[in-house]
Amino acid sequence: LMSVLAHHGRPLSLALGDRSVRLRQVWRRWGAYDPDAAAARIGAVMPSWFPLAFQEVSRPLHWTPAFEHLFAGLTALADWIGSDQNRVGFVPTLDVDYMARARQTATATLMSLGVDARRQRQARRADATFAEISDGKTPNAQQELVGATARDARLIILEAETGAGKTEAALWRYIQLFESGRVDSLYFAVPTRAAATQLHRRIAAASQRLFGAADPQPVLAVPGYIRAGAAEGIALPHWQVRWDDERDADEAALAARWAAEHSKRFLAAQIAVGTIDQAMLGALMVKHAHLRSASLSRSLLVIDEVHASDRFMTAIQKRLIDAHLEIGGYAMLMSATLGATARSLWLNQTLPSFEDAVAAPYPAVWALGQPHAPSGSPPRTKTVAIATLVSMAPDAAAQVAMTEARRGARVLVIRNTVTRAVETLKAIEQLVEPADSRLLFRVNGVVTLHHSRFAPEDRRLLDGAAEEVLSTNQTRLAGGKIIIGTQTLEQSLDIDADILLTDLCPIDVLLQRIGRLHRHVLPRPSGFEAPRCVVMIPEAGLAPLLAPNFENGLGAWRTQDGTYGGIYRDLGILELTRRLVAEHATWSIPAMNRLLVESATHSEAIERLYAELGPSWRDYENNVFAGKLAMEQVARIFSLDRSKHFDDIRFPDAEERISTRLGEEGARIEFDDPPQGPFGAVVTEIVLPAHLSVAVPVDQSP
Repeated sequence: LMSVLAHHGRPLSLALGDRSVRLRQVWRRWGAYDPDAAAARIGAVMPSWFPLAFQEVSRPLHWTPAFEHLFAGLTALADWIGSDQNRVGFVPTLDVDYMARARQTATATLMSLGVDARRQRQARRADATFAEISDGKTPNAQQELVGATARDARLIILEAETGAGKTEAALWRYIQLFESGRVDSLYFAVPTRAAATQLHRRIAAASQRLFGAADPQPVLAVPGYIRAGAAEGIALPHWQVRWDDERDADEAALAARWAAEHSKRFLAAQIAVGTIDQAMLGALMVKHAHLRSASLSRSLLVIDEVHASDRFMTAIQKRLIDAHLEIGGYAMLMSATLGATARSLWLNQTLPSFEDAVAAPYPAVWALGQPHAPSGSPPRTKTVAIATLVSMAPDAAAQVAMTEARRGARVLVIRNTVTRAVETLKAIEQLVEPADSRLLFRVNGVVTLHHSRFAPEDRRLLDGAAEEVLSTNQTRLAGGKIIIGTQTLEQSLDIDADILLTDLCPIDVLLQRIGRLHRHVLPRPSGFEAPRCVVMIPEAGLAPLLAPNFENGLGAWRTQDGTYGGIYRDLGILELTRRLVAEHATWSIPAMNRLLVESATHSEAIERLYAELGPSWRDYENNVFAGKLAMEQVARIFSLDRSKHFDDIRFPDAEERISTRLGEEGARIEFDDPPQGPFGAVVTEIVLPAHLSVAVPVDQSP
């Protein structure tokens, strides 16, 4: 009963002693309306509406705490749908024959909204092919392996290098589960809003190929955006939405966009692409968590670029996945370089020894807890020449970038922070001679760089320009070019550089960045036929950062609660990565991936390092570890514990303190009078950094 009464989004916070009194206060006459008399009339027709409920129970429900939480979410979802008077008309007086009509209306409504996927299943005349998923391509070894994975494996993990087609592999997994009736929907979760926007276009195109006229119009699940398929919506008063094509779109197409019209309904979409935050909000004690998790229960939940470097995020994601699997959901985790430490956590396995971890196959699909390696010919090997630049100064980076660009190379420069990226561009501009102006990256004629603080409209222009300059097309224009950016260049964009200049970073991130280097077989300028990566490291090494100190994304600062905060604060992993760069002049990718990742992240390797370097390094690590434990404890406190009976759950009052801990992006701000951006486009919105959004919930729509 309490889970039903919580259908407005939160468990009722009524103490046992005063519950009956408080409920009685709202159960009272209102004018001519008498709730007792109305309840009696409705109760009298219940046996005819629900006859099975009044018969002897031969097989009782398996009523568990997890079922109570699922039931609360299903009730909330039903309430959202049934309260829409545009689709389900209001009946003011009791009609004894109402239930038959209600069931017909419900069936039609659920199909029109896409909650019931029968229309899409009926549109499929034959089993889907990989060519439909990938727009005519044939599957590679990893994709074939995913396609051959047992359908009853509820959790699988795909580890494959950047550019190996993990997105298409996930779509292949989804359509196979969909056609076999195991899932009705797909939620594709990525780390950032920008990545979600990029990926949404690809997923929408694949959905159109799969379902044709019955296309469910995939939703962009990013708060503040109203997008389904190629259509854009504008929020109107009273929860209404005006779609840009509503004059031409038929009623079925408009109805199918229901889930896109409110962020609380995103996860009820048949196909949605969004940030991991949206799924994680279903695992936290925030309003409408049960609605989100119940909507997600029918989905294949795909989490891209999963890792375990953030204890807060990992703890919540682990609870999310565990709860999703417990109620019958399916999940797929994808990573270029997950590592045994993180993988053991996700699979609830004991951490293997360093030797066993290195010996595990790569690439691999982990299903039912066991690794499966692709058969047939091995993936394309990329032998990367690794060099170091013992400086992280902007001038030093500028000199290298300019030298290589003058030789005709497409140079990708990735700095750990926006500040250092801006300084590097300024340093390059100081070196530019008249003949060099063509080497600078421009958007609509404006010299610029690529990072996360641009407005969304400008980010779209930046992304397009970056993909054009670092095109993966065989016919891309020749000539040197320098593109400077931050972590935004590591993922989502389909770019291919001749040479990479990057700051030191953890090994998994470094491999992600190297994935943007010689990604395809393309014509290269003379001297750049083989991929080269230059890693910038601090001149004084990493020991000065133990104080703690923070330099260009490396190290940490002391937070108000005394713990260590930072970006790449695990100095042990960074030092081991630095040594790998120094000791191996060439990296064979992907053959060396396991050795590289485990050599810098496995607990045995880290323990050996601290034994060598002494107590100061161990003390620093203890402080970092204390901060991680604190974050993990916070995550446990904020997480929704579905092992507790629903009646025992109490949500905290300050929910914005929970939701703003998610992700790296904060509130979206719309302009009433949109200004012109630096590249000539009108800027209608900006997304604030998380630290400037403390008082605004991440999930707040404008």
